[in-house]
Amino acid sequence: MTPDHDARARLLADLLGRPAHPPAVADPLRPVLASLLAGRCLQLGVLSATLGLPAPAFRALCEGYFPGDPIELQNAPEQNLFELEDLRELLLAHRAGRRESEVWLADIVACACGGRDHLWQDLGLAHRGELSALMSLAFPSLAALNSGDMKWKKFIYRQYCSRDGLDLCPAPSCGACAERAQCFAPET
Repeated sequence: MTPDHDARARLLADLLGRPAHPPAVADPLRPVLASLLAGRCLQLGVLSATLGLPAPAFRALCEGYFPGDPIELQNAPEQNLFELEDLRELLLAHRAGRRESEVWLADIVACACGGRDHLWQDLGLAHRGELSALMSLAFPSLAALNSGDMKWKKFIYRQYCSRDGLDLCPAPSCGACAERAQCFAPET
């Protein structure tokens, strides 16, 4: 195991061991939220110290889902994403509609779309599977549309642009990505 893996495991154990308040206890998104916090604690990803949430929402997340010692996070470099609100609206249009955590995750995911890496990395998650679980639980109808397992950031931007009738709409960091050829290869 790598030091980052060990540190993440310790952070996750601490966060998930905290006595969450109802309805957070039953929220299947709680482990993903813990992973987002652990990633930011390890200074992974591009999210702010509030995960891209307004301060009151971040407080509600921490107090309801992970009460106890305050969670101190550092800011990543600020992202300027002009389509932030549009991406948020796209995600909210596909939310499962059961939990406040879905609204928080719409903000968090939209903010991370401004990063330069794969979305799971920009979110500070441990692997792409965590992002797929997040999308399936929080935004199931959007996740169902990704039947070809397209990279999430590319897929979200493709959905965003198709609403406006645009045919080609690369994610903001595609030009610098080492896997550009793979993502833009002809789809079968």
